[in-house]
Amino acid sequence: MARIAAEPIRRAAIVKATILEIGRTGSLEVTVAQIAARAGMSSALAHHYFGSKEAIFVAAMRHVLTVFGAEVRGALAAAAGPKGRIEALVRASFGPTSFRREVVAAWLNFYVLAQAEPKARRLLQIYRQRLRSNLLHDLRPLVGARAEAVAERLGALIDGVYLRAALAPSGLSAAIPDRASATALVLDFLARELRQGGDQ
Repeated sequence: MARIAAEPIRRAAIVKATILEIGRTGSLEVTVAQIAARAGMSSALAHHYFGSKEAIFVAAMRHVLTVFGAEVRGALAAAAGPKGRIEALVRASFGPTSFRREVVAAWLNFYVLAQAEPKARRLLQIYRQRLRSNLLHDLRPLVGARAEAVAERLGALIDGVYLRAALAPSGLSAAIPDRASATALVLDFLARELRQGGDQ
């Protein structure tokens, strides 16, 4: 395999291995050697492609956010009306690709990483801004002046469900009922907020 052709495949393998290792250990206390072994290559090669463990973590975070963003865009494109779009966004937040044990563990650890790593912090800010923007766009016609407050609470609730899932003693199953329960919890909160109506 030519070096140019192999590089993106190996980078992707390292990113996938990083997410799986974080999921296995539940922390960022994984070594490049562990990541490289799972990816089927030497730690020297992993360092060659990324330069540092922090850079590998940031690449994994970027991948998770890219996949999540694509799921959200697809869900929003298929939704009709403001309420339908918000419900689609909530469902995408707990979709089968994002709401898996290893990805949930990665999310929790990315929040930790963002406290010390500027690039990780920036990625997290982008995620929050996009979530807020999407929510506000469709909440304004539904709840008027309350849109900012409702968007903040919805975002916090979504993040909180991930946090609880990551900290659950038995971990998170990839089974549909877990995703369905998470989605139902947030949609129930949304329904109660919408029943209160707009400007008050």
